[in-house]
Amino acid sequence: MLKPLNFLSASSCVMFSRHSSFVSKMRYMNKLKQDDEACVDALLNGRLLLFHRLAPLLRRSEGGRFRSRMLQCSDVQAVLQKLGTDASLVKESFLIGCEQNQAQFCLDVGQLDRVSVENLCEGTFVDLNKAFFLLSGVEAPLVAKGKALLHWHQTNKFCGATGQLTCRNQAGSQRVCSSSGKVSYPMMSPVVIVLVSDGKRCLLGRQSSFPPGLYSALAGFCDMGENLEEALCREVAEEVGLEVQNISYSSSQHWPHPHSSFMLGCHASVSPAHTELSVDHTELEDARWFSLDQLTAALQVRAPPPKGQRGVLWLPPKHAVAHHLISEWVERQRRLEAGQEVAPA
Repeated sequence: MLKPLNFLSASSCVMFSRHSSFVSKMRYMNKLKQDDEACVDALLNGRLLLFHRLAPLLRRSEGGRFRSRMLQCSDVQAVLQKLGTDASLVKESFLIGCEQNQAQFCLDVGQLDRVSVENLCEGTFVDLNKAFFLLSGVEAPLVAKGKALLHWHQTNKFCGATGQLTCRNQAGSQRVCSSSGKVSYPMMSPVVIVLVSDGKRCLLGRQSSFPPGLYSALAGFCDMGENLEEALCREVAEEVGLEVQNISYSSSQHWPHPHSSFMLGCHASVSPAHTELSVDHTELEDARWFSLDQLTAALQVRAPPPKGQRGVLWLPPKHAVAHHLISEWVERQRRLEAGQEVAPA
């Protein structure tokens, strides 16, 4: 049997009581990144989000919605022991957040039997692409962060400069080359994603890897030396043969695909006289203009259409920046039609 975990010390309780504000929370997280012993203490009193080969553990709630399955560290230790694994495996976890006075960590248990872990944890490991359509906008970013951090550590065990092993700190916020001492940090690749409009319609595209019926805003990686505007203009020109104007920034988002991307969301327009598409089919399977009515209907689609059902347009999940861009455009068009906003010159 596992020994029961000690309760939080008086000093820890005092420390947690000071973490009600955003600033205090951020400083506490930073302390855990810098102090390995403090991070271990936080882990043993924290909660873990399990993954199996980068697929997160989810659980269907009473209302039929899916939630991420967060487990107390002691519960995870008990599961590991029942499966004949050393409970100290929990120390391979990585820090991903802090909520309700508890630090949150992620752990990949891909070396264990998937079904056995699911049964003991009363949850299901779900492919991340599907999980994004099942989770709420509040929980999805934490799952995305966990997947991205796990993948980065799995693919950076050796130093790119010396070829020698790297060692992580306890929080997982960095790795250090065992030979040169070079420090590496988790990286994100900048990606521009843009919703192009001709004033009455907006342009969406799809890649061949997308599920049937799914269309999204155009996106592409920023090249070395480019600024945001240059990357946006180049990507639209390459993919659909259009020249854009009136670029405006909307919002940004971390996205765990293909490895870890920093999505920079923008709106842009084209002249109504120059809307003919010349799609580069090495980049996109298809691209087309969609009307306000079509997008309004698509925003009401809550889940992917059944397999085999064609002709149904559906959009990226609610928490995705592409969905946010489309929602912004639809709302603005409604205001324009109601005379509540003046169209740009």
